[in-house]
Amino acid sequence: MSKNDNIKTHRSFGFTDFLWRWGAALVLVFLTFNPTGWSWFHWARNAFEGEGLGPQHYFTGVILVAGWTVFIIATERSLGFLGSLIGAAVIGTGIWLLVDIGLLSAGSMNAIAWLALFALATLLAVGLSWSHFWRRMSGQLEVDED
Repeated sequence: MSKNDNIKTHRSFGFTDFLWRWGAALVLVFLTFNPTGWSWFHWARNAFEGEGLGPQHYFTGVILVAGWTVFIIATERSLGFLGSLIGAAVIGTGIWLLVDIGLLSAGSMNAIAWLALFALATLLAVGLSWSHFWRRMSGQLEVDED
């Protein structure tokens, strides 16, 4: 075994890596709730009002909770409360700007719901990616000491 066998290769974090995280966040957010009526929330609500929730509702609900847990903990650890607040403010005012200049429309509650869901998914993706961005910008590695 040579000295080089113990060296881990480090691949740079790129835009495609962020897009994968953003896509996963969008899937998580939109599977949980979306204005179309095709979401876990609507499925579970309809079952609850009908024959009741079954094991399939609980099973998929637990999977969604696990996904939310990963994203929320990663976001909290990488951005913290203040960073999350600033990130939400940047995303929110960015959407406001795009609506104000006419690139986006917020003319209905449905449109506002879609914008809010996209904003939430974007914040979660940034939270999941922030350590990689930080290392690239500063050259410093973040390590949890828990």
